[in-house]
Amino acid sequence: METPAPGRTHRVVLVLLSLAVLHTSKAQKVQNDIDIYSLTVDSKVSSRFAHTVITSRVVNKADAVREATFQMELPKKAFITNFSMVINGVTYPGNIKEKAAAQEQYSAAMARGESAGLVTATGRKTEQFQVSVSVAPAAKVTFELVYEELLARHLGVYELLLKVRPQQLVKHLQMDIHIFEPQGISFLETESTFMTNELAEALTTSQNKTKIGMRGVINTTVMLLPTSARSFFQAHVRFKPTLSQQQKSPEKQDTVLDGNFIVRYDVDRPVSGGSIQIENGYFVHYFAPDSLSTMPKNVIFVIDKSGSMMGRKIKQTQEALIKILDDLSPHDQFNLISFSAEATKWKPLLVPASTENVNEAKSYATGIRAQGGTNINDAMLMAVQLLEKANREELLPAGSITLIILLTDGDPTAGETDPLKIQENVRKAVNGQHSLFCLGFGFDVSYAFLEKMALENGGLARRIYEDSDSALQLQDFYQEVANPLMMSVAFEYPSNAVESVTQDAFRVFFKGSELVVAGKLRDHSPDMLSAQVRGQLHGENITFVMESHVAEQEEMFRGPKYIFHSFMERLWAYLTIQQLLEQMVSALDAEKQALEARALNLSLSYSFVTPLTSMVITKPEGQEQSQVAEKPVEDGKGCLNQDFLLISGTTVTAPPLAPVQAPSVILPLPGQSVDQLCVDFRRPQELVNLLSDPDQGVEVTGHYETAKACFSWIEVTFQNPQLQVHASPEHVVITRNRRNSAYKWKETLYSVMPGLKVTMDKAGLLLLSRPDRVTIGLLFWDGPGKGLRLLLQDTDRFSSHVSGTLGQFYQDVLWGPLDTADDRKRTLKVQGRDYSATSKPPTSHIDGEAQEVAFLAAFI
Repeated sequence: METPAPGRTHRVVLVLLSLAVLHTSKAQKVQNDIDIYSLTVDSKVSSRFAHTVITSRVVNKADAVREATFQMELPKKAFITNFSMVINGVTYPGNIKEKAAAQEQYSAAMARGESAGLVTATGRKTEQFQVSVSVAPAAKVTFELVYEELLARHLGVYELLLKVRPQQLVKHLQMDIHIFEPQGISFLETESTFMTNELAEALTTSQNKTKIGMRGVINTTVMLLPTSARSFFQAHVRFKPTLSQQQKSPEKQDTVLDGNFIVRYDVDRPVSGGSIQIENGYFVHYFAPDSLSTMPKNVIFVIDKSGSMMGRKIKQTQEALIKILDDLSPHDQFNLISFSAEATKWKPLLVPASTENVNEAKSYATGIRAQGGTNINDAMLMAVQLLEKANREELLPAGSITLIILLTDGDPTAGETDPLKIQENVRKAVNGQHSLFCLGFGFDVSYAFLEKMALENGGLARRIYEDSDSALQLQDFYQEVANPLMMSVAFEYPSNAVESVTQDAFRVFFKGSELVVAGKLRDHSPDMLSAQVRGQLHGENITFVMESHVAEQEEMFRGPKYIFHSFMERLWAYLTIQQLLEQMVSALDAEKQALEARALNLSLSYSFVTPLTSMVITKPEGQEQSQVAEKPVEDGKGCLNQDFLLISGTTVTAPPLAPVQAPSVILPLPGQSVDQLCVDFRRPQELVNLLSDPDQGVEVTGHYETAKACFSWIEVTFQNPQLQVHASPEHVVITRNRRNSAYKWKETLYSVMPGLKVTMDKAGLLLLSRPDRVTIGLLFWDGPGKGLRLLLQDTDRFSSHVSGTLGQFYQDVLWGPLDTADDRKRTLKVQGRDYSATSKPPTSHIDGEAQEVAFLAAFI
């Protein structure tokens, strides 16, 4: 393929961000002048390291020059390694340069009056980049983006996020995700926010299994474990929809592909909890011994109650804090500090997380009111003083860990207001003895200030986005640090075997996460690489020992055809750069310069677009548009299926016809095909056990508000897989492995995991289906008489052990004879209890046609 001739191209600076989408302007889109005839995504995940290539091919069908815009979103932690365009057989490549040099070209373009657009971060997890190019009539252009990232383990899973948004039908659209994990894949699931039943037919998943020998050792004195055979898997996920599957409807040429495609998985783990993998002279050591018992913790929650927290922020903070307090272990100790212009502690000392203390703390949290200024300094020093006092008085349990969690939404405005002085005060007070975690609520807070303060004190910072799920974001963050398993963790390797090792000492290891160390093997290293991981657990020293055969490991990674060469060396470079950038946040000036120089050198050597580098891309001669994109830094309704059971405290509607008033609950009668049983809750009830079936492994509860005659929430709990779905008028929250995922009603969702499929359509109908089990649906109707509904399908699959307020109607139901005085009435006997039932003929609408259906109203 040709490259552009010297002197005939115009250079453009692109400081790249990060998954790819190609789109055109609205006018072009209507005319369909720029046609995307091929869009492929190829992602290869080798031992958690993901290498993703997005290729888009377009053609200009117009008889005049048109502009094609390549726009993409990709994960914030990813580094772009290449971007190129092929126009009429000529390749216009990208070259990584130091940021300062690229900025000179950007400034020169601005001085010439040319447009120069900065592309910045978008969304919580993604960044956006775009570039435009003029395309001659009938000319074709190929865009190719390549980026890499190390998948971090979060609450027990690795997640690969891909953005799919072509904005038009694509003749050849294909996504391939290959995963190679020597430890073995323990589970694999996919989720999509755009998937339909038709598109689901285009999704396939396959796995292959091979064997390899590994060794693992765990000791407190050094106890050897025998060599055991471990399995590893090669998984392949493919999504290849046809044109008709991409269409919203046969009448419309619009695409339904617009949203996230997510692959989640975890790996098998040996008793030692670790795995050493070697490829082409480099190694990576993964460590996550989840089987350890949780250490007790002493935690201080420092809550901002200044005036800026007034309204939804303080309400969501209270909601999250109440949930978090419920999750405390009886072995934990805690206290609360709320602050505005002054700081106030809930109790004079830390208290055990007993039921009594937790309930009292929840009442205190509920009573917090937002007003006044923001005195972060005094609040933080008060938290440290509480921990220091408890330590002096020997009130901290042996082998426990101390944590401070700060939540604030603004800059300091009271007391000490100099951020540098506050950071210094906190650093001196903490003195390396406690871990500080800072949560910045919204965008009015200086995130850089919080991040530095957290990193200086053994913790991390996280931005909490202002949205309907802010409380869930807070809860998820707490879950990340809720279960400390080890402290003072140190990795040790023979000095004659390894060099250039990444961070090898960590203050705390939390359950659901993973510690990662990468390094380079020496030229004449031993045939067997050994490692020791030392740490403290419940006040005692513990040592893990791992061994890995170098030649066997090297051979293993030569096998799979989709393993890209030298990936482990690039993994080492990626991890090193990320850690250097993090260290720069809290480093002093002299040290910071040295860290920056090393990170820049690695970025240039391995062609990574980082906050220190830019990518320069050539364009065809005569195209005078310049753009700069920089790697950003954080700162700144139809009818319901008639075979479903409908439970509602409101109105049943069937658009486009008039709504029909229905009672609280509608049940399909056992053994009957037409009649349905309507149940009204006449007695005051709040928490209702709607149904429970231990054989099905499912339980459904709800909170019923008698005054409003509706449910304020409904909760479905599954035993296998262990998963909970909580539906409220605001949103649906799915919790699995302590990880919360929130979805707004009518937000398309398609998630497939072992033993369960979760889907939601544009009408807001959420279905939870399992093989040979009752299908459960949830719906929030926002039409006349809005409220939550529960739907059941295949109720004949209930076992004989089903119970509950609704479950009882599927146990020993007998009908008495018609009343001789009124043939509309009859007696219903349920488990020995008699209910008076009356036949009522309201109008129902199925498939747009009015039908008379007999309803039997039983009153509980």
